[in-house]
Amino acid sequence: MAINAEVLTSFNKIDEAYIDGLLKKEIEANNKKIVVLDDDPTGVQTVHDISVYTNWDKDSIHQGFEEENNLFYVLTNSRGFTVEQTTKAHHEIAQVVDEVAQETGKEYIFISRSDSTLRGHYPLETQLLKADYEKNTGKTIDGEVMCPFFKEGGRFTIDNVHYVKYGEELVPANETEFAKDKTFGYTAYTMPEYIEEKTKGEYKASDVTCISLEDIHNMDIDKIEAQLMEVKDFNKIIVNAVDYADVKVFCVALYRAMAKGKVFMFRTAAAIVKVMGAVTDQPLLTRKQMVVKETTNGGIVVVGSHTDKTTKQVECLKELKDIEFIELDATLVKDDAAFEAEVQRCLDKEEECIRAGKTVCCYTTRALITADTGDKEDELRLSVKISDAVQSLVGRLSITPSFVIAKGGITSSDVGTKALAVKKANVLGQIEPGIPVWQTGEESKFPLTPYVIFPGNVGEISTLKEAVEVLMNK
Repeated sequence: MAINAEVLTSFNKIDEAYIDGLLKKEIEANNKKIVVLDDDPTGVQTVHDISVYTNWDKDSIHQGFEEENNLFYVLTNSRGFTVEQTTKAHHEIAQVVDEVAQETGKEYIFISRSDSTLRGHYPLETQLLKADYEKNTGKTIDGEVMCPFFKEGGRFTIDNVHYVKYGEELVPANETEFAKDKTFGYTAYTMPEYIEEKTKGEYKASDVTCISLEDIHNMDIDKIEAQLMEVKDFNKIIVNAVDYADVKVFCVALYRAMAKGKVFMFRTAAAIVKVMGAVTDQPLLTRKQMVVKETTNGGIVVVGSHTDKTTKQVECLKELKDIEFIELDATLVKDDAAFEAEVQRCLDKEEECIRAGKTVCCYTTRALITADTGDKEDELRLSVKISDAVQSLVGRLSITPSFVIAKGGITSSDVGTKALAVKKANVLGQIEPGIPVWQTGEESKFPLTPYVIFPGNVGEISTLKEAVEVLMNK
């Protein structure tokens, strides 16, 4: 049942300056490298001046360990993987990370960053990482921290229920379109029930440790630390949070528990990564900060996401002049020849426009295309085929656009890794709240071009339009 968003301001105020001081001290005393495995590129949406690697070869991971920052991202793209592909990737990453850790003499922590609306390969990914970490290090992971809070996207956890903000209402995540996801859907109302549902009863809702907003806002760090010290057998910890200050209070207790020998795995949205990595706030990016090479060419926006919010954002974008809209007919996806001809038609049109200095928006048919086989993996394969077509609208371009915006998690992942062939990118910051911008590396298809990763489920109706305006206004 939805509740009024006014509840977000009803809690005791936290002395954030005081907590910042405590947290800084704990982070400085912790020498572990944080390796963030990101199941799509949107996970960097809260950070800046942080590296993201799109592969996990030994050289890339070594670079990550040698960086001054205490964290780096590895883009797994596993939200678009089958179970088999996800399993293979996580085994490979765990092995390489441990080898590099041994060579550099550094300890490490895994954060499995996933969707703030609870989609993705859970519990598979953290189970795989746990097993490999324990085998490789000889240590036992005591608990799994789950923190889906993501303020920029309007995701809040209150009384162990995770909410998505719509206007002035907070709607339980299980009542949203995200919970009906064909591949990663769920029905549970509370987070402990979600855990029991997803683990098929292996971990009971009654055994979950819940960090309450009351204790957080009373700044009862000792009590929270004591709760964490009691966790064992890979049991789960839910972090309630309505603001970044809440996560900071929790992290002080977390770091203290880790300093006393407790070992944790993490399944989280993007917010806690920022806090654990001591990433500072910075203003939204200006066009000057993003565009380092001016061109007379137009930009390109590609849209793969099918969320209701995305559809409304594309409609709002149509209010802008000087943008050409090209619809890719995704209903043809089951006919290979017809679908390829449709992709080529769109490609020819967008090339013509970009060369003429006009920005284009390519989007897939808004109707949701389903495999109709009842097999979740078939659904995933079909969505991947459509996403491959969407990314090719960037990857097959023979002309460099002035900017690239990709809308949707799987879409932005494919555009970044396949179309742009990025191996390492620098996260510049956010163009709008929760919407990160990469600066592509010299090795990429369009070097030093601003690449905006726009999640399907983030922002207001006008946010896509506003982001495009920033980049178009020279």
